[in-house]
Amino acid sequence: MGDHDLFGPSRKKFQQKNRQWHKGNLKFSSLKRSKTFQAVTTDAPTERIPSNIRNGPLANYVPLFVMLQLGVITRENEFLEEDKLEKQLKELRKAGVDGVMVDVWWGIIEGKGPKQYDWSSYRKLFQLVQKCGLRIQAIMSFHQCGGNIGDAVYIPIPEWVLSVGEKNPDIFYTNRSGNRNQEYVSLGLDNLPLFRGRTAIEMYSDYMKSFRENMSDFLEDETIIDIEVGLGPAGELRYPSYPETQGWKFPGIGEFQCYDKYLKQDFKTATAKAGHPEWELPDDAGTYNDTPEKTGFFATNGTYLTEKGKFFLKWYSNKLIEHGDQILDEANKIFQGYRVRLAAKVSGIHWWYTDDSHACELTSGYYNLKGRDGYRSIARMISRHYGTLNFTCMEMRNSEQSAEAKCAPEQLVQQVLSAGWTENIDVAGENALPRYDRKAYNQILLNVRPNGVNENGQPKHKMAGVTYLRLTDELLERKNFRIFKSFVKKMHADQDYCRDITDLAPLQRSKPRIPIDELLDATKPIKPFPWDEETDMSVGGALAEYLDSLLNKFFSILY
Repeated sequence: MGDHDLFGPSRKKFQQKNRQWHKGNLKFSSLKRSKTFQAVTTDAPTERIPSNIRNGPLANYVPLFVMLQLGVITRENEFLEEDKLEKQLKELRKAGVDGVMVDVWWGIIEGKGPKQYDWSSYRKLFQLVQKCGLRIQAIMSFHQCGGNIGDAVYIPIPEWVLSVGEKNPDIFYTNRSGNRNQEYVSLGLDNLPLFRGRTAIEMYSDYMKSFRENMSDFLEDETIIDIEVGLGPAGELRYPSYPETQGWKFPGIGEFQCYDKYLKQDFKTATAKAGHPEWELPDDAGTYNDTPEKTGFFATNGTYLTEKGKFFLKWYSNKLIEHGDQILDEANKIFQGYRVRLAAKVSGIHWWYTDDSHACELTSGYYNLKGRDGYRSIARMISRHYGTLNFTCMEMRNSEQSAEAKCAPEQLVQQVLSAGWTENIDVAGENALPRYDRKAYNQILLNVRPNGVNENGQPKHKMAGVTYLRLTDELLERKNFRIFKSFVKKMHADQDYCRDITDLAPLQRSKPRIPIDELLDATKPIKPFPWDEETDMSVGGALAEYLDSLLNKFFSILY
């Protein structure tokens, strides 16, 4: 939609209905209703929205959260610059932001030794967020901070875990060359008691139990409404296939990360069971910065299309899904009954997406090809835990990406969101990189409601929420924050802030484990849902950007 359409007939009609509905009901900010999950589609199993909401404009409201800056709690477990953060949080609240997302770093909390948890600084932080009237999305960050795109702070996993790795480096993900990655413990250790008598799953479970016990007041008063469980590097359910710390540069294909002795043994057991004990892990998949055609594995008619290659990719991706399933099951047991959303993050690997091989998706553990959906089986796994799939790169457009790298973030987002909606789960999202421009905001808004608002109630599809990365001084600069506040309003479908929209029903206990054949049935490709070409809730286009430049010049003269 161009600038001339900003106040067109359809928008005016929606706004008029909004005002009429508002007059006949309680004010949005004081609306009282039963606690509900955010519904993303009309037949979602979590749909329990009362008719006065479902049939009104508020059904189009999508909550917006802002990720707090890295280092708000230091590696030494100190909460610094509290006064500065309070001012920033109050600005977010005045802008209508619904809440903030916070990394709760394993390496900080359990850094002194096994089960020696120190939550004191995080309690101070949460109290401040609560005081400012914002809600919290808490990430159980079992990964290292530092080494991924956008990381400006270094927080390793607990020192005592690293010391285990000094004696046994195979606890870490390993590439074919033998390089170890200390960002996250290898999923090959999930059920092995090598951490002072505990398995990796037990470590994560104990940590989450301690969080629940020490943050119970924030859970009970619904300040904390979202638990995102870290499942890999950068908190994402994936292998660390493209680590900058080992020399990877965009748009390299990455490398498989399954050459530690535990995963190698698991693969040998699997091949023997399949009647092919002679099959080995790939030796022709190239190195981090190769292109697909430079390898034997990903090239045209490459190994990935052979029986051996398909077996490996199925094993590699299934191990990842099993890993996520086990940890989410533990998280569900721990937070069952609280009014929280349980979320898992999936990475937006958009480069080589239009190449037949989808090379970097494959090295990351997403077995996604033209004839195979690599994301719907993940969504189906998440569905058994009443979970939410959180996806990245929501702001990216194809025209901004490298044609040589065969990027297609728009089609990738459509595929993944469609997979979630098909499996009847809630879908949330994030921007991958900091952006302050109208084009990025409009792309997010398009993905949030791909078929626009519905003046009569629930839109055909909508996301459960978006988290904006991230809170910085740059975001709060006058020129950037003015546009951001408009973005918040459009996320809310031109309506006032409503805290009750983020109320949730108690988390139910996970359903029975889904048989692998039923999970693999979800790999059958489906046609993505249709997307409009542009959002009907635009924050403006070229004309607005021109006016921005004039305003910026005016304020620069004044100040």
